[in-house]
Amino acid sequence: MDILISEEVDSPAIRKLAAQYEVVREPDLWRHPAQLQKAIASARAILVRNQTQLTAEILAGAPELIAIGRNGVGLDNIDVPAASKLGMVVIAPLDANATSVAEFTLGLILALARKIPHADRSTKAGGWDRKSGTGIELDGKTLAVCGFGRIGRKVAMMARGFGMKIVVFDPFIPLASPALRDAGALLTGTLEESLARADIVTAHLPLTPQTKQMFNARAFSAMKSGAYFINTSRGGLLEEAALAQALRRGHLGGAALDVRQKEPPGDELGFERMANVILTPHIASFTTEAQMRTGDAVASDLERVLRGEAAVHFVNFPCPAPR
Repeated sequence: MDILISEEVDSPAIRKLAAQYEVVREPDLWRHPAQLQKAIASARAILVRNQTQLTAEILAGAPELIAIGRNGVGLDNIDVPAASKLGMVVIAPLDANATSVAEFTLGLILALARKIPHADRSTKAGGWDRKSGTGIELDGKTLAVCGFGRIGRKVAMMARGFGMKIVVFDPFIPLASPALRDAGALLTGTLEESLARADIVTAHLPLTPQTKQMFNARAFSAMKSGAYFINTSRGGLLEEAALAQALRRGHLGGAALDVRQKEPPGDELGFERMANVILTPHIASFTTEAQMRTGDAVASDLERVLRGEAAVHFVNFPCPAPR
């Protein structure tokens, strides 16, 4: 086959590929590694979201595979070094959903600060409890942006429009970065320093061995009493039990989680029953515009590679390497 699609992925551009190439859609294949291993063995390309785990072992059993299309930006479900070693082009349009995720992040911040979900539920239940809907203004508050890449920078610029002060933690950003100047942001030396300054903390980091569960009990202890925590990046950044404990003992004022360690998650920690927690099903990038841009970019690059041309939105290299 030419292209294997192992998750629920669709767009007009992807459907157009089916008119030119042999495309096999198996949206639940990601749930069954053994079946995935069998199916990928004859594929020239595979298109995934974030659920399909393309491990070194899976990729080693795909002798025909020359391209991996990631319909999104996170790469923690793809063993990129293994793919590169095997000469496979890894495609991901890293700019395609930055605006959508940044806007969603600001939406969560506003929803927490103004207690919008609580007010909505209460009013729909027949109440008119204005006092319990008392929130805080964003103007003059400090936002810690942890991770100052494409999304983090957009969040910072949008937050500045609300009059917020911005502090940044990102060990890869130089002090003289023009992006810091443009956002009027202060770069801190450590995560703990950013957390201690912030009224609201938002995470925009990739999931790596260094960032795994970096938001843990120690991190939450460093935050101000009553501060809010937002995560629209990767669930693995967060030690969920530590967050639940910080919320239960009243140290944190609230949290909003669009991503979880396990998706869909269970309810063992009780987030679902906490009035000051907002939970959404990994939808920060789910806008019509972002999905269209992402689908167009991935489909276009898959077609280029299958035609023997160079990809544009490549992560490792633009053309397959000889094995």
